[in-house]
Amino acid sequence: MAKASSGRVVVISGPSGAGKSTLRRRLIECAPVPLVRSVSATTRQPRPGEVDGVDYHFLSQEEFARRRRRGEFLECFQVFDQGDWYGTLRDEVTAGLAAGKWVLLEIDVQGEQAVARQYPDAISIFIRPGSVEELERRLRGRNTETEDAVHLRLKEARAEMAVADRYRHQVINDDLDRAVGEIRDILTQTEKNANA
Repeated sequence: MAKASSGRVVVISGPSGAGKSTLRRRLIECAPVPLVRSVSATTRQPRPGEVDGVDYHFLSQEEFARRRRRGEFLECFQVFDQGDWYGTLRDEVTAGLAAGKWVLLEIDVQGEQAVARQYPDAISIFIRPGSVEELERRLRGRNTETEDAVHLRLKEARAEMAVADRYRHQVINDDLDRAVGEIRDILTQTEKNANA
């Protein structure tokens, strides 16, 4: 008899502009497992259209620091040398796992390492852009970044892609439907293996 499916941690990472958020939204809609998103916290200002508690938990520097001192983050790092912090609130993950959900974390490569130490069976998926040129086009198309920020994000993207082999899976997001299908297959196979 197959055992009941239990909660799992699923991590997706990749360069800024690789399409992680779009993939995540599609996956939540059509996942073959009970997938829920962990909403990350950040000290950066909301972009136009972003909603607190939906896109991110937007925290002040002081609130973020207080929560960090209290050990409320599963992982947190200062990124892009701009003074902004990003992190995963521990209770977002533990509550989902306790409910038997597969908790999806959309985090950077530093965060993935921290999560892997605490959840060594996490399903880690690195999202690659079709090319660095495509990545640059996407970043510029956002119209939310300064020229310096675009260059900084491209430099960071190259560093992130250099460590992609640490992930259990890599998916190239040059075709959204194919990439979503590939991740669905990864989740389906993981569930089958767990229930075998």
